[in-house]
Amino acid sequence: MSAAKDDATTLDIEGREVRVSHPDKVVFPDPGLTKLDLVQYYLAVADGALRGAADRPMVLKRFVKGIDKEAFFQKRAPESRPPWIDTATLHYASGTSAEEVVVTDAASLAWVINLGCIDLNPHPVRAWDLDHPDELRIDLDPMPGVDWAQIVDVAFVARDVLADCGLVGWPKTSGSRGLHINVRIEPSWTYREVRLAAETLAREVENRAPGLASAHWWKEERGASVFVDFNQNAKDRTVASAYSIRALPDARVSTPLTWDEVRDRRPEEFTVSTMLTRFAERGDVAAGIDDAAGSLDGLLALAEKLGPAEKAPASAKPGPDGSGRRQSSMPLIEIARAKTREEALAGLEAWKSRHPEVVSHLEPADELVDGMRGSSSLWYRIRVNLQHVPEAMRPEQAALEVDYDPWAGRG
Repeated sequence: MSAAKDDATTLDIEGREVRVSHPDKVVFPDPGLTKLDLVQYYLAVADGALRGAADRPMVLKRFVKGIDKEAFFQKRAPESRPPWIDTATLHYASGTSAEEVVVTDAASLAWVINLGCIDLNPHPVRAWDLDHPDELRIDLDPMPGVDWAQIVDVAFVARDVLADCGLVGWPKTSGSRGLHINVRIEPSWTYREVRLAAETLAREVENRAPGLASAHWWKEERGASVFVDFNQNAKDRTVASAYSIRALPDARVSTPLTWDEVRDRRPEEFTVSTMLTRFAERGDVAAGIDDAAGSLDGLLALAEKLGPAEKAPASAKPGPDGSGRRQSSMPLIEIARAKTREEALAGLEAWKSRHPEVVSHLEPADELVDGMRGSSSLWYRIRVNLQHVPEAMRPEQAALEVDYDPWAGRG
């Protein structure tokens, strides 16, 4: 390792030189982790991190302004890159395409982290076959008020459904509140078929665990449940992969677990510092995932048995009025649209302060906070479901507390 004059450090990684700019820049103030610390963390867990991300095109989620600011999403590979950085070009139904970075080794992993990426967001396909995913992804996303025990119960139901269909699920903490279950599959099915299989699994989990799990597309209809999010299997979606650091103050890590650990361990236990110790002692507990590729025939047969599912919205992106093409059956009012989560939540608190009589009737799952994907960053929408408020007390839709227009200036 050598120090350069322009506040940079050059690492020799398996014979390749990787320049780390501003290595002493503090990225996580609470644990005092610098940019170089993050690079060295990923090098220490590279065997596991590459098992989840290697050879896959990747969206670069760059936190160039710090973890307390919104990241921006960069699909296209930077034009200025070393010759040993691989890329792959993805084509989308909209007619657009993007040449994305493909991480292949520890050096390219370090290079990505130097760009300001904190977590890794690969697609579920390999660079040599972009049309046939080799991974089915299950995101167990708890609604507000749902505790860890309920998430775990749903995870074990999902494991049973997978086993009944001849598949093996590999659990990991999301690094936030939920759990992910990754399933290696043979690359023999299209995105559409993989998504159908994931949706079928979600519906069957809901059937087996009514009230605990939900496969409902519409957030306001899920109640106090764990959403089995099958949407993550759409072609344009990516999910933080194993050993990714999440942009939370404690530098939490998305951690593979054994099924014996799922009930007793908690996401907050796994941080950069604890993961370095765990990985040094145990290695990657999901090391067998690549040897467990299975068939989707069982889930697709179950799809035929269950029949048509709830119709998905015509477009995941709302129109300029935010309403999309579907009117909810729930009594919803919109509170705020904001550029940042903090601004949106401040708008919610302002609304609550004016309606204390309404707030007393709300349940945690009635406050709907949506991170909406823009062209290169997130914006936030907050709605309130008034289903538990007596009808005579329900306030009408009023002017938004925060009225950010994510489409301003875009024609």
